Amino acid sequence: MSTAGSSGTGSATLALARDLIRRQSVTPKDAGCQETLARRLRNLGFEVSPLPFEEVDNFWAIYGDSGPIFCFAGHTDVVPPGDEAKWRHPPFGAVVADNCLHGRGAADMKAALAAMITATESFLGTRPKPSGRIAFLITSDEEGVAINGTRRVVEWLRARQQIPEWCLVGEPSSTAQVADTVKNGRRGSLNGHLVIRGVQGHVAYPHLADNPIHRALTVLDELAKATWDNGNDYFPATSFQISNIRAGDGTTNVIPGHMEVDFNFRFSSEVSAAELQSRVEATLAQSGIGFEVTWQLSGEPFLTPRGPFVEAVLAGIRAHTGIEAELSTGGGTSDGRFIATLGTQVVELGAVNASIHKTDEYIPLADIEKLHTIYLEILRTVFP
Repeated sequence: MSTAGSSGTGSATLALARDLIRRQSVTPKDAGCQETLARRLRNLGFEVSPLPFEEVDNFWAIYGDSGPIFCFAGHTDVVPPGDEAKWRHPPFGAVVADNCLHGRGAADMKAALAAMITATESFLGTRPKPSGRIAFLITSDEEGVAINGTRRVVEWLRARQQIPEWCLVGEPSSTAQVADTVKNGRRGSLNGHLVIRGVQGHVAYPHLADNPIHRALTVLDELAKATWDNGNDYFPATSFQISNIRAGDGTTNVIPGHMEVDFNFRFSSEVSAAELQSRVEATLAQSGIGFEVTWQLSGEPFLTPRGPFVEAVLAGIRAHTGIEAELSTGGGTSDGRFIATLGTQVVELGAVNASIHKTDEYIPLADIEKLHTIYLEILRTVFP
């Protein structure tokens, strides 16, 4: 029988990944994935604490009694598969074909979860008494609204002063080949919903109306062209993007009474959410339009600079792939933004992200085994 670190369709890591993919854990459902993982961890001697919040399943598991905590973090929920007829293989079939594992969640991030478990099994099989503690923080609310998942578990940990020193999140961070990119931080995300007020009227009598679309064009152009900061050595410059514009009811002869605009900032550590809000509101006020704007902060930027932990991750990659991984803070948000508020050093390392959230999501079989060996080497480096 193949071992956890071996290649081929008999590997323990692949078998666990297939088991997880077959469970239709469309967010926020877990569909039994967490109990599967928790059972493996209990068998190793982990103390597992199920943490259901509202409709969301989460758990915290920890091994050892003292010393710094190294935490694996991830999510069992996946995005919906869409039209299943458009998939070459059933999205929850966990089909192995063309030297790849196919299915929803294969890359994001059930193969990484499986690799975390089997790497831990391999590590504790030879080092049952590491010089610190190993933990798992698992949620089923990463692909959804992210309210009752990692965010709530972090508050539970904060209240108990059970703070990880280091955390590896298994998000699909890689670009062209597995482990070519490590996310050692993420930009902040700030959403705005803008309502521009006007006066509804007939298009033939514009002097009796006030067209909010016309009023909005100049100020929206000003916001889109503004320089918010120049970034720094770790973060690119802050980006402002309009995502939705709505006005009118589809009638061609009616000037709408209001216009709605949704926009987002992905911002660096050079500017705060409060500063961005203040600048936007001042620009809108100076334009003379009537407006209302509401804000929703999805997460502040966080960064884990180069140091012993980041170097341990890079060394683990180098040892088993020969790759000199790139450090990056680009891309979207992740649950790392919540974990970082504990003062934890957070990195993200997982599969290639080219197929995530797409029809025919997949991961090469070789990449599954690479994740196992890299995670195992990181454990050995963190706890020599």
